[in-house]
Amino acid sequence: MRAGFFLAIALALAACSRPSPFPGAAEGQVVVVNYWAEWCEPCREEIPALNAFARRHAGEVVLYGVNFDGAQGEALARLERQLGIEFPTLAEDPGPRLGWPVPRGLPHTRFTDPSGRRLLELAGAQTEASLEAALARFRAGEGAP
Repeated sequence: MRAGFFLAIALALAACSRPSPFPGAAEGQVVVVNYWAEWCEPCREEIPALNAFARRHAGEVVLYGVNFDGAQGEALARLERQLGIEFPTLAEDPGPRLGWPVPRGLPHTRFTDPSGRRLLELAGAQTEASLEAALARFRAGEGAP
């Protein structure tokens, strides 16, 4: 029985110490993940709304981009500058690690928690108003666990 107790504690600690897929996201913050690509015109069109949303909710919402084409390093930094992206782009898509399906179209935006368990999905280009509405829905408890 004693060994089982220690095993349970070890497993609990391992689960707690697993790094978040979202660097810098704190418990209680809403995480927004936006999938984009350079060739996607609606992706380009929604960037100003995403930038404004991230600025308006700094400290309570953490917005990350995921480049659908997998650009890395200087190529990614160049794209971010060209497109005016002010929010960080993750080096790796957190979706596979969290069991999320690959977006079927772009742009695609996901509201989640720092653990990635709750999920509210938005397909297509977003506006400041649609992002605000999604945030209100997510805070009200919408989003599948």
